[in-house]
Amino acid sequence: MCFSVEADVAVGVAVGVVGIDALRHVTRPAQWPIAALPLVFAAHQLNEAFVWWGLDGTLSSSVGRVAAWIYLAVAFVFPTIVPVSVALIEPERSRRRVMWGFAALGAVVSATLLVALLRGGPNVRQEALHLSYAVDTGFGVQLAVLYVVATCGSLLASSDRRIALVGILNLLAVTVLATLLVNGVISLWCAWAAVVSVLIAAYLRATPGPADRSSAPVSTT
Repeated sequence: MCFSVEADVAVGVAVGVVGIDALRHVTRPAQWPIAALPLVFAAHQLNEAFVWWGLDGTLSSSVGRVAAWIYLAVAFVFPTIVPVSVALIEPERSRRRVMWGFAALGAVVSATLLVALLRGGPNVRQEALHLSYAVDTGFGVQLAVLYVVATCGSLLASSDRRIALVGILNLLAVTVLATLLVNGVISLWCAWAAVVSVLIAAYLRATPGPADRSSAPVSTT
């Protein structure tokens, strides 16, 4: 979610470039899901441009409505795909179990949100500096909290400090960005998606592959 159609397109293209770089540094199959997240973010932002265009009359309203469906459907599966992506690269079994627990919670949240979307459809309204999406779930704030718990909890459970740091930053970002959005100031979620994408690409760049590990010197002392 961004503050203008131009910002959505610009961020979508930029994050797409970062996403390609992330995929280029995958060294083992388990990394593919987390490496693909930046490209998902990029497609998500570019898709929202069609929502804007449908609302302002540049494109037909039916195109905009389909784009809104796609935008929300993707947003609603993040509480599932983020924990799964992190669990697949976690080396410690005990932490993986915790992450799969967050994935299970996320799956319940995702299913609840998707069912609500299918039943009532999306309601989108253009505001000054953001698009306002509404879906009647019947749970409101509680479901939003569980969404954040499933997504951030899995990151915080990681044994890798870099991933855990992303979890901490994500909690702080959610607090700040949600406050700005609720108060009608501005939506900067797209900017945060770009930051997370850069962090993912940097993580993959700095993570040695199997060949690098096997060639590392072994201490005999």
